[in-house]
Amino acid sequence: RNFTGVDPGRVSLLLAVLERRAEIPVLALDAYAMAVGGARVMEPGADLGICAAVVSSLTGKPVPEDFVLCGEVGLGGELRGVSGLERRLSEAARLGFQRALVASSAPEMSVGLDLIRVSTVFDAMLALGLIQF
Repeated sequence: RNFTGVDPGRVSLLLAVLERRAEIPVLALDAYAMAVGGARVMEPGADLGICAAVVSSLTGKPVPEDFVLCGEVGLGGELRGVSGLERRLSEAARLGFQRALVASSAPEMSVGLDLIRVSTVFDAMLALGLIQF
């Protein structure tokens, strides 16, 4: 495993959650993660994006390009909200994103995006079309 610009412990935890809670077989595979441009990503709000990138790589299905993903993934596979969500999503809308995948617990807001609410990382991967049930 090789991780650059992301917390190795956090990525290992996310891989374990994908394996155990979403039943996506990733632990036996080689895993690589890198933040672009030399950035360091230590923020839990990136958890959902990291999980989607892993599953996308495994299935060969791309994450839809009009989606922005924002959520913390808990040990039970639950998706948690993040601080400053409205500000983050408003900026994503300004950048041209059309849909946002967020925790079902996220507050109601009008940010110019279609909000898709999910409660677990498994449901998130289904909503993105990365896996089928």
